[in-house]
Amino acid sequence: MRALSLFWLAAALSAGADDTFLIRGAVIHPVSGPSIENASLLVQDGKIADIGLKIVVAKGIKVIEGKGLHVYPGMIDSATEVGMSEIGSVRETADVSELGDFKPQLRAAIAVNPSSEHIPVIRANGITAAMALPGGGVIAGQASLMYLDGWTWEEMTMRRDAAMVLSFPAINTFSFSFTEGVVRGSYTDAKRNYDRRMKQLREYFESARRYQKAKAAGGPGFKTDLALEAMLPVLEGKVPLMVSAVRERAIRDALAWAEKERVRIVLTGVRKPGNTLADLKAKNIPVICGPTQALPMEEDDSYDAAFSLPAELHRAGVKFAFGSFGNQFSRNLPYQAATAVAFGLPYEEALKSVTLYPAQIWGVDQIMGSIDKGKSADLMITDGDPLEVKTQLKRLFIRGREVDLESRHTKLYKKYLARP
Repeated sequence: MRALSLFWLAAALSAGADDTFLIRGAVIHPVSGPSIENASLLVQDGKIADIGLKIVVAKGIKVIEGKGLHVYPGMIDSATEVGMSEIGSVRETADVSELGDFKPQLRAAIAVNPSSEHIPVIRANGITAAMALPGGGVIAGQASLMYLDGWTWEEMTMRRDAAMVLSFPAINTFSFSFTEGVVRGSYTDAKRNYDRRMKQLREYFESARRYQKAKAAGGPGFKTDLALEAMLPVLEGKVPLMVSAVRERAIRDALAWAEKERVRIVLTGVRKPGNTLADLKAKNIPVICGPTQALPMEEDDSYDAAFSLPAELHRAGVKFAFGSFGNQFSRNLPYQAATAVAFGLPYEEALKSVTLYPAQIWGVDQIMGSIDKGKSADLMITDGDPLEVKTQLKRLFIRGREVDLESRHTKLYKKYLARP
């Protein structure tokens, strides 16, 4: 009798939990499959438990009426400085980079400030997770996939070592200075600097492999090296390298280097892929696209070069996702995808590029990225298409818990709306 009482007590507590509820009568957009009209979605203990036209739930479970509303999976920004930089011009509020060229042991997650004013602004547009990127040097450190809700960085962390960030060497004959503007240099100097950087990179990977063999052999003389220890998951293929390569030549060099070193890579910063698209498809190399709402890189480039790049990747069969590569404009992530739709990208692909595809690229598609049974209940309830500027986000859930949509923007709006 006592066991039965405890069972009903547990059931009652579960029914009243913040992360257990039913959304009823909404249009459910799983992304992984066709939309379902006038459907219900059951969330239990922060996970998606059931999706269907009629779901019977226990008495006491919170019911959210969704008539006339739409339910989508939360969006994922695949490249940000979210929580790591508050005011770009105030050095004390930025913790994006550290000194040194090779810092694989550094993790972006520990630099994320859960109280950042940027996080609520980003969430208010339906973004529930983001990849925090470290910067500086050749190997900047480990990018961390973060939930955009939590009291501490530990609570926010989804994967501390989602990827290793590598700024791949390139031959640049120009640089930018705030005092002098664009400064042109000689090809000879640029090539010399490129060769030096490539040599350093090769030597570092050789050191990491020697360390890997020494650790496997063991012995009393072995000493742990935190930097080289962090390289082991990369060498073993468990963690991909986020490789920055903008132009065709740099992309080809990066592909050849990755094949020689036998490592997995994800390309970022791609703007002028040229004839490399077939190679990217053949080698199954995904791409993180930067903002589409950008000017051409060079004066003789097509005006829509950035707008149409995602459509080119799609036609070539290359998997891609979107990243804001910053902080203050991360909230525009859905509109970057929408711009690509206007320039040839199918709408369904645009929606997947900010939900399911980033989850697949970062190896967490069994946990997030779509509305499927067993996945984390990272959900947004909207009054329309989330890629449309006019659409309003009504409610947001991260791991099944509702998130307050109040932000610095809404506070200022209310303050000045009430101005006498």
